[in-house]
Amino acid sequence: MLFLVLLVLPLVLLALHFFLRADADFTLMLKGPTPRKAIENKVVWIVGASQNIGEELAKEYSILGAKVILTSRRLNELERVKTSLKGPHASNAVVLQGDISVSVEQLKDLVQQAEAAFEGSGIDIVVQNAACPRPKLAAVDFPDDILQRTFDVNVLGVIRLTQLLLPGMLRRGRGHFVVVSSSAAKLPSPGQTVYSASKHAVNGFFNSLRSEVLQSGVKVTLVCPGPIEVASSETGEQKKLDKRVPAQRCAELIVRAGAHDLMEAWVSYQPILLLLYVMQYLPALAFYVINKVGPRRVKSYAEGSSVYSMGLLLKKSS
Repeated sequence: MLFLVLLVLPLVLLALHFFLRADADFTLMLKGPTPRKAIENKVVWIVGASQNIGEELAKEYSILGAKVILTSRRLNELERVKTSLKGPHASNAVVLQGDISVSVEQLKDLVQQAEAAFEGSGIDIVVQNAACPRPKLAAVDFPDDILQRTFDVNVLGVIRLTQLLLPGMLRRGRGHFVVVSSSAAKLPSPGQTVYSASKHAVNGFFNSLRSEVLQSGVKVTLVCPGPIEVASSETGEQKKLDKRVPAQRCAELIVRAGAHDLMEAWVSYQPILLLLYVMQYLPALAFYVINKVGPRRVKSYAEGSSVYSMGLLLKKSS
């Protein structure tokens, strides 16, 4: 018995050390590097490519040999991103200015331009990264115009774009939707109720779509990042308090998840990563923890203090 304990204990400690330092779920971490052959010479359309994760995704795909199409509302920023790309097809990257929350007719025109790029070969991989900024407000204080804008971009625009791309993918018998969702799609998110609702809707749509189209050769990968270090209006002190995965590392893991055909992947440091596992396997415990910290989290947003630390669980209610 002692021999077994001495044999197993180091393995348990090693696994615990690995988990505490992880920045993604075990399945993704164990997959290893991104296989270049899954990306090379593929036409990859990145929607929401002008900054942060989208910009880093463009760089990652380009380095791996993809033919990239860059889209966002800000043309100047897209041109800047294009000049920063490296890879065999970097100089031929296509820039398409567009907003996915526009009318279906306008969106059709954008899709036609994307599918006509690179000699009309169509889209092999579309990375749905466009998202509306998320105000940190209690649900009762959320303005109606921001509610509408959030769903127009995060849900309706994403769904409509997918519907317009699907016929071409089904006709060719191949295609891949890599969707940048959020840990807020897996967990209740006090202080971000409307954003969380929009991301839950996205996960529901794409998990259902996967079952419809997988046997036709079209794949869906959902990636749910937690706190990510991005350029934003948050104060430097806020960023210092909350440990976040760098945008470049997040992009690397998103590309890896898609290249390995994972159905779902999580990208986050602790404690959010642990909470994702608890919600997956012990939801009652996860709800207990989130219900306990909910009011404190909303207050922390208003105060500019940490909203992702274990301290919220230990802090006394005021």
